[in-house]
Amino acid sequence: MSGLIGKKIGMTSFFDASGKYVPCTVIEAGPCVVTQVKTKDHDGYEALQLSFDEKKEKHTSTAMKGHFEKAKTTPKRKAIEFKHFEAAKNLGDVLTVDTIFAEGDFVDVVGTSKGKGFQGVVKRHGFSGVGHANKSHGQHDRERAPGSLGASSEPARVFKGMRMAGRMGGDRVKTQNLTVVKIIAEKNLLIVKGSIAGAKGSYVTIEK
Repeated sequence: MSGLIGKKIGMTSFFDASGKYVPCTVIEAGPCVVTQVKTKDHDGYEALQLSFDEKKEKHTSTAMKGHFEKAKTTPKRKAIEFKHFEAAKNLGDVLTVDTIFAEGDFVDVVGTSKGKGFQGVVKRHGFSGVGHANKSHGQHDRERAPGSLGASSEPARVFKGMRMAGRMGGDRVKTQNLTVVKIIAEKNLLIVKGSIAGAKGSYVTIEK
């Protein structure tokens, strides 16, 4: 599946021809360099490794320097494999946003959601909690408690997958079928309709 590596810039909005308010996300998509071409004979599967975002040589290991030198490019920060790429590419090819996408295309964007730390069940799983009107029978500070975790005697354990408090966020999230609203090729910008997961400046993968 064809795609690019990008970086989330932020959100914006505009009014379309019918006067409807359209929220959009701005992504810096590419340019990406083909740093490895995997074949079925050599690697057991076919894929293209794309690399994005400049990295200082002093922060790059010797092995990775050699890897990027084979593609005749400078060290990069992010490298991701794309399987089933539509068009054949060669080592060292540079892919830009206007060569992969067009306005009106539908894309899937994969990002890492914002980390929110340790959260309770109300925020993490959407438990309703106990409202002010239901506080009765002498209960104390139980408005946002999870309630029963299971039977006490048999089985004397908590089942796997029980929705409890814990660390929230930092997950891989794919947002599907977003419409490409506009492409600004000279600035490598891709504007898609709607929101995507991740903080500003975080890396995302855009799949056609």
